[in-house]
Amino acid sequence: MKYGLIGAKLEYSHSPAIHAMLGGYEYALYPLAPEELPAFLAREDIGGLNVTIPYKRAVMPYCAELTDKARRIGSVNTLVYDEQRRILGDNTDYDGFLYMLERAGIALAGKKVVLLGSGGASLAAAAAARDAGARSVVTVSRTGEDNYGNLSRHADADVLVNCTPVGTFPGVEQSPVSLSVFPNLTGAADLIYNPLRTRLVLEAAERGIPAAGGLPMLVAQAHAAAERFTGASIPRERIGEVLRALTRSLENVVLIGMPGAGKTSAGRAVAERLRRPFFDTDAMVEERAGMSVPEIFRLEGEAGFRAREREAVRLAAREGGRVVATGGGAALFPENRTALKQNGKIFFLERALWKLPTGGRPLSADLAAMYEKRAPVYRAFADVIVNNDGGAAQTVEQILEAL
Repeated sequence: MKYGLIGAKLEYSHSPAIHAMLGGYEYALYPLAPEELPAFLAREDIGGLNVTIPYKRAVMPYCAELTDKARRIGSVNTLVYDEQRRILGDNTDYDGFLYMLERAGIALAGKKVVLLGSGGASLAAAAAARDAGARSVVTVSRTGEDNYGNLSRHADADVLVNCTPVGTFPGVEQSPVSLSVFPNLTGAADLIYNPLRTRLVLEAAERGIPAAGGLPMLVAQAHAAAERFTGASIPRERIGEVLRALTRSLENVVLIGMPGAGKTSAGRAVAERLRRPFFDTDAMVEERAGMSVPEIFRLEGEAGFRAREREAVRLAAREGGRVVATGGGAALFPENRTALKQNGKIFFLERALWKLPTGGRPLSADLAAMYEKRAPVYRAFADVIVNNDGGAAQTVEQILEAL
């Protein structure tokens, strides 16, 4: 039997990789137009399906039976065929949502939960939150009684969850709301998993609020679906194992540090070892400008260069699975740090000042003063600090070990 995912737009789905690690059965993507849905659900070679936008409610009339969860939620994301080809409709988004919050240490019992969006995923989150003991659950939509024009009436929210697509790739610079509206938050979550960390998740982290992105939910709901498909129990520990493997494959390796710290040479070597594309933001600036960095400084000043650099960082960082080497000053600017962190694991390559070259580097005249200003920013931003005094090969091994 075949298994897979049905929906409208599936080109960025990670489901085949996840199910390959969880169950090892044949799992494919089936993008469908609405008129194709009835015939596809009647296929004789399908053993089970996951369902995503826009069919989570549309498949319900085809189900001979619904689980209690699916009935209460009013939305289905998992279909299982029995021996008589009858379809059981279930909702494993429920399971994934609770796992995501548990992993992030976000409690729901006794809390006021505000959900942004009213689609199928929001319905599952609302049911899960109520079952977990939430004091109240509020669903915010564009046109309902609770909408984006009166969010301030829910400023006492304890937990905020984004169930909308706002902030997903390619619109990674967007966020549905500012968390300043909710001063009492004890947790924030975003069901989006591309990018790995949305603007909302990063804002929560900056405010010291426990936060969760959507990838753990995606893997945990797939784990629950795989158990339904196979009829066998799969150890819960497999969720964490699959999640770590998937994160490693999707997360960018981002190198920051002083000019001349060896980011480009180390980055190229890491990219070759990992078989990933390599992006050097200074080289991108030069290529797009048609002139060297010193020429840009001479003709446009530092402000002109920084504007070009900001665009290069945005383009290099917006997709995952890459190795990105940044210019020495890129990490100094909050907008660049946000862009790099959305999909990135940040490595600070530290090198002794006397080993740093200054030729052809417009801002490297006084390295000691520059280092004193920049080093605290590098250290605060980095996930890993790598000493690069011992040569490129040793540095590459340190980076790969940290991954």
